[in-house]
Amino acid sequence: MTVPAGGGALAEPVAPVGHGWTAALSLANGAIWVGWYGPLQILLAVQAAAVAPPGVAKESVLAWVTGAGAVVSLLANPLFGAVSDRTVSRFGRRTPWIVAGVVSGGAALVWLSGARTVWSMAAGWCLVQLTLNAAFAAVTAAVPDQVPRAQRGTVGGWLGAAQILGVLAGTGLATSAPSLATGYAACAVCTVLAALPYVLCHRDPVLPAAARPPLSARAFLAGFVFSPRRHPDLGWAWLTRFLINLGNALALLYLLYFLRDALHRPDPAGGVLALTAVNGATLLATVVVAGRWSDRVGRRQPFVLGSGVVMAVATVGLALWPTWPVALASAALLGVGFGVFTAVDFALLTDVLPDAAHRGKDLGVLNVANALPQVIAPVLAAPLVAHLGGYRTLYLTAAATGLLGAVLVRRIRGVA
Repeated sequence: MTVPAGGGALAEPVAPVGHGWTAALSLANGAIWVGWYGPLQILLAVQAAAVAPPGVAKESVLAWVTGAGAVVSLLANPLFGAVSDRTVSRFGRRTPWIVAGVVSGGAALVWLSGARTVWSMAAGWCLVQLTLNAAFAAVTAAVPDQVPRAQRGTVGGWLGAAQILGVLAGTGLATSAPSLATGYAACAVCTVLAALPYVLCHRDPVLPAAARPPLSARAFLAGFVFSPRRHPDLGWAWLTRFLINLGNALALLYLLYFLRDALHRPDPAGGVLALTAVNGATLLATVVVAGRWSDRVGRRQPFVLGSGVVMAVATVGLALWPTWPVALASAALLGVGFGVFTAVDFALLTDVLPDAAHRGKDLGVLNVANALPQVIAPVLAAPLVAHLGGYRTLYLTAAATGLLGAVLVRRIRGVA
């Protein structure tokens, strides 16, 4: 990797980061996921039922609102990553956007709680996605800015653990709140407060004004289209992340229907909760350990490849032996595999970034490979289940998709 002149924010980090820095950044990352998943898991569904016009299904309202937010998310992450790359401030490149993102995101959550129409609800959720993605782009870019390569697996593991805990905390806050407004307010307060330790206690590298390139609208927009021919490692890393995330999304999307229609569980909702708990427990148990282990051995590819194999075995089990014990074992294996992948893939991605001046933008483009599968999975899954063989076809497709992504990691030449 070429390190541009300019030092500071553009230098390759060599000094190890401490436990306090890692904990503070992880807490800020978890805070953002609280702001996303409290609404996504509970609050938006309740609100959709309240604002749906007569004759319009609440499910349709929820799908339209979350779909609009997903589009905003896909665009906002690379956009704010690129803007933070160019930010010249005595507080650094990333910190101003973390502050602006979580404060504006908290305000957007409170405003969303007052939405009384479908249009205002959609506008509020799009605003939440816009602002929190600004903070998320800055948080993820702080890792290649400040963490040496030999520590990135460990830090990636802690960020992954914080993400899971943030989802659980957001869901818990939304579930326990006595009203819709209280639930949104609780998520907003948590999102803002949990970001404060990083913002107040840790310095962000400053970009010298002389190192910022002249602003050109054409060059700025062209920067979002990366060439796999010029940067093949970045292209293969994007495809690997996209395919493994798509396989995981296909495997988890229809769990409720699978338990009800294929396994004939008497309480399918309770079954989903049990499988989610098992999956989350094994994911948390492996995400930090795997990241630290990959740092210790100095290799990334074997971990990504192994995680894809483990996840494929899990989904093949669901396809060929659709029983409750196999479902439990598969949920555990999916958690193990995705935990390993979450930590090590993030470290691998930061290792193949081609240009220190555009870390935020490049990571934003790579983060699209996280969000896009959530949009594509329902489009693929519905015809597979309804017309092309049912759940067996769905889970075999999930296994093949994830396994292909894992195998393609071998195409990345710049990382062992």
